[in-house]
Amino acid sequence: MPLFLVNFAHFHEEFRLPELDSLSILENVPITYDASSYSPESPFFLIEVESAVQAAKLVRRGILIRFIIEYWGSGKTYDELFNLLKQTPDRWSSFMACSFKFTVDSFGRSLSQKEKVSVIESFSFMDFQGPIKMKNPDAEFFVCEEYGKPDNPLPAEVPKMIWFGQLIGRGSRDLIDRFDVKKRKYLGNTTMDAELSLVMANQALARNGALVYDPFVGTGSFLLTCSHFGAYSMGSDIDGRQIRGTAGFRRGVNGISANLAQYGLADRVLDTVVFDICRNPWRNGPMFDAIVTDPPYGVRAGAKRLGRKNGVDPERSLRVVDGVENHRRSDYLPPTVPYEMSDVISDLLSFAAEKLVVGGRLVYWLPTVAGEYDPKDLPVHPVLRVVANSEQPFGGWSRRLVTMEKIASLEGCATAELPEHAPAHKNFRDRYFSKFEALSLSN
Repeated sequence: MPLFLVNFAHFHEEFRLPELDSLSILENVPITYDASSYSPESPFFLIEVESAVQAAKLVRRGILIRFIIEYWGSGKTYDELFNLLKQTPDRWSSFMACSFKFTVDSFGRSLSQKEKVSVIESFSFMDFQGPIKMKNPDAEFFVCEEYGKPDNPLPAEVPKMIWFGQLIGRGSRDLIDRFDVKKRKYLGNTTMDAELSLVMANQALARNGALVYDPFVGTGSFLLTCSHFGAYSMGSDIDGRQIRGTAGFRRGVNGISANLAQYGLADRVLDTVVFDICRNPWRNGPMFDAIVTDPPYGVRAGAKRLGRKNGVDPERSLRVVDGVENHRRSDYLPPTVPYEMSDVISDLLSFAAEKLVVGGRLVYWLPTVAGEYDPKDLPVHPVLRVVANSEQPFGGWSRRLVTMEKIASLEGCATAELPEHAPAHKNFRDRYFSKFEALSLSN
């Protein structure tokens, strides 16, 4: 199959290949590549795709992909690149009469306009006769000089690689600006940023007709991004104030409903409801194509579940106030107890194993103590397979985006299998506020 050059955005390097694989499934575009050739320090990656049409289709909703280029050649010097191109004149001779433009880019070093013009002029041996057209040309050619990581204080003087080809398609990074949280009518202190919310929608295979659920919906970021890609979505939370908009940074704007109206997605978000996921009202059996969520870590928002610290107290539960049973009063707030992070994740996996359809995906964030994380920390389940596990570091701690796929029907009462050791997300809230000092993890 022909070679194509993927030009990734230089962000979230561990997330790029998992998203690419998900796009391949979403768009039904088979791809092959050598995973060992991938480098997080480079935004360029060669893949094989059947055709240019399929390549453009592959990346059209990519969030971590800038462009895809039909690969014509590369070299450490322009002479090396030109010698390679001159071996295949039939490839570029077919563009002699069409309108065209050149895009000159660089990675790891800025090029002046004078340098870019010089690069374009060096390709004069191709002798294109068509008009130069800066907007909507028949063909756009891409040249990029790769110098290394952009944070290098002393950029290299000469490129380590020069890439060339015809630009075939673009990703959808413009959606990051469209869903920018700063532009939303409603947000809260746990609102997920737009870029990662969109990546999660791709990881979840959100698509037309799919039903996506967020059991810790908060301010509804994942409802927006999943429904943007055509999915029907719904969410729940134990704290209805986040849903209604009586908590958060921008109150009195009608909560999640304000964002749905802003983005024209009210017809794709089926509902948001208030209940404890541990005591959910859903019917038995599979029903969701994807579960996408950011479980509460207990840092910005405390993780809670229904219960009393001293156990069941019938007298308090059945108390009558002003002639009305306590739990039927409009101002009633049910009692809650802390919900430890490892228990949250274990319960989430058991829930997903039952409620996902076969082939459905669970996409969730797992916070960990960076220096103590072990791949064996991840709880597993007999019917769930880990598809991807990508880290976003924050210094002393990190969070990992975990994607799991349901591979078989749930038989009997199989539950999540917990690691035998204390995982790095155990008692995460206490570890976070103690600056990750060593604590007893036996409780």
